[in-house]
Amino acid sequence: MKGPIPIWLLTRTLLLLLVFKVMTLPGPDITTDISQIYRGWYDVLRAGTYPMDDVTWQYPPAAALAVLSPGLLPFLDYASAFFVLAFVCDAAVFGLLLYAGRRPGKCLSGAWVWVAGVPLLGPTAYARYDLMVTAVAVAALLAGVRHPRIMGALAGFGAMLKVWPVLLLAGTRRGRVTLRSWTAAVATAAGVLLLCTAAMPGALAFLTFQRDRGTEVESLGALVFHVARHFGWEGRATLNYGSVEFLGPYVPVVSTAALALTVAAFGWLLVWRVRVWRTGAFGKTTLCDAAFVAVLLFTTTSRVISPQYMLWLVGLASVCLVFPTSRMRTAARLVLVATGVTLLEFPIWFSHVSDSDPLGLLLLLVRNGLLVAATLTACRVLWTQTVTEPRLRERAAAVPVQDGTAPADDRDADRNRVLTS
Repeated sequence: MKGPIPIWLLTRTLLLLLVFKVMTLPGPDITTDISQIYRGWYDVLRAGTYPMDDVTWQYPPAAALAVLSPGLLPFLDYASAFFVLAFVCDAAVFGLLLYAGRRPGKCLSGAWVWVAGVPLLGPTAYARYDLMVTAVAVAALLAGVRHPRIMGALAGFGAMLKVWPVLLLAGTRRGRVTLRSWTAAVATAAGVLLLCTAAMPGALAFLTFQRDRGTEVESLGALVFHVARHFGWEGRATLNYGSVEFLGPYVPVVSTAALALTVAAFGWLLVWRVRVWRTGAFGKTTLCDAAFVAVLLFTTTSRVISPQYMLWLVGLASVCLVFPTSRMRTAARLVLVATGVTLLEFPIWFSHVSDSDPLGLLLLLVRNGLLVAATLTACRVLWTQTVTEPRLRERAAAVPVQDGTAPADDRDADRNRVLTS
């Protein structure tokens, strides 16, 4: 048996051994979120209501499906059933990438990125429901090449699971593709929201809890306070709204700055969309590349960069690299390295991160620095490929030929001068 399948089997066996505690890693037990928090939500949801009084419930209403899903395996305890379902979703994504990579004009690089990226995050990959959301997103993008309505429906459903899949629509081709995919996304999201609201009270409670979150200790903005603690800053890192966040002087200022940076990032994305919309320079990889860039922007500028967010980026990078012509390879490699560093900062050395000691600060500087580098690299590639290069080709094509007498070499030289100017 050749190819990525044996490596996938080996690495996933290791992940299962870790979440089932046959083997353990240093640091906090990451499976308690499933056995305690998720299980608590499960009991509340089965009683017929959303967790309206639990500030850790910060997810769109369809997230209830992920929390309730272990009920499909009643012969297992809740945590064990959740891990098995996470494994099944992992296998589904791998299968989709294998199938897509073996089609004409595609390659298996995307499958290899997924094989490597998930275990680089460690047991956290199977101990959060983000892998399930990523499976929906990967299926949406792979379907979007030929079936925009299916992509839109999956993106809309994914948005009701965890918001960010709506960004998959950032790079849809203008015209009927955008109309069909966006309409399907809105209709699906609205339908799911209506059903969830009608089924149980508290479907929109997550909006208040999400709004009140602060600056989480692993985020880009948190680096300000990690450094400030060494110069007498009087704040502290403590469990708040379900994660370890900084509380104290100037935290609201940094949180507001992070939101402003997110707005600015999406402003850039909107400018890119308008420019490409006018030129119509949509290539074979534009849909996947734009989705990857949009989620990179969203993740890197967020007030909260939880470890499981890296799964989103690994999944979208995998889809990009299904195409052998993709220029996102450098950004994908940076994401893979950042995912490996994330395992070191959580859970292995999370105590150092919480204490802001030199090791914790170094880990965050490296991980967040890699994310910034991946984001800037991906943005540059997307802009160059869809805005700069089409404009240069137009300028080169517009170089006049004088009376048809200019030698071919001279005409080629003129075009080269324009392209390199």
